Amino acid sequence: MRKLTGALFIILFYTACKFNAAETPKLPIYGNRDTVSKVVNGKTIVDSVYATIPAFKFVNQYGDSITNKSLNGYVYVADFFFTTCPSICPIMHRNMLKVYEDYKNVSDFKIISHTIDPKHDSVAVLKKYADKLGISGNSWWLLQGKKEETYQLGEKNYLVAVKEDSGTPGGYVHQGWFVLIDKQKRIRGYYDGTDEKQVDKLRADIKTLLAETNTKIAQ
Repeated sequence: MRKLTGALFIILFYTACKFNAAETPKLPIYGNRDTVSKVVNGKTIVDSVYATIPAFKFVNQYGDSITNKSLNGYVYVADFFFTTCPSICPIMHRNMLKVYEDYKNVSDFKIISHTIDPKHDSVAVLKKYADKLGISGNSWWLLQGKKEETYQLGEKNYLVAVKEDSGTPGGYVHQGWFVLIDKQKRIRGYYDGTDEKQVDKLRADIKTLLAETNTKIAQ
């Protein structure tokens, strides 16, 4: 299931249109936003405040507690998966390995993958899955938490559809989006994790986003 929901399409279209070629190349900011008024040099200006990823608490494949604060100061990519997924997850994570190899040694970048089947995907299962993928260290965390909290985070905050569906192979439906998040925890991009061209764009956009904070990438 990889089609944009109606609300997400409107948000992406609206926010993307806020940027044009005459401006300095910069990734758009997606998601809901509020406007606030403030006084600068005696003049009242209206500014936009964008939604950010809220507080959460999960555990990773090493059994370590991971919260939103664990990602303070990081650019990161998030996705949703489950280890027994018979459809898009294997493709997604083969493609995510390219992102991992590109940026695993960048100190202010991470990947987080939330399991949507925490009953089966224990810490031990996640560690075995990570080993099979060939990932190690702390560049890519596989996260497990309460199902309700994971689903709410996905649908309300990352704007990615996640649900149980007994009529679907594997028993779950989720979208294959890779979601790019900046250091202020704002959404900066959506990419189809099953599409190699989209993943290549993500790899380039990560570099662009890191450049906003003057992170140097080894060539």
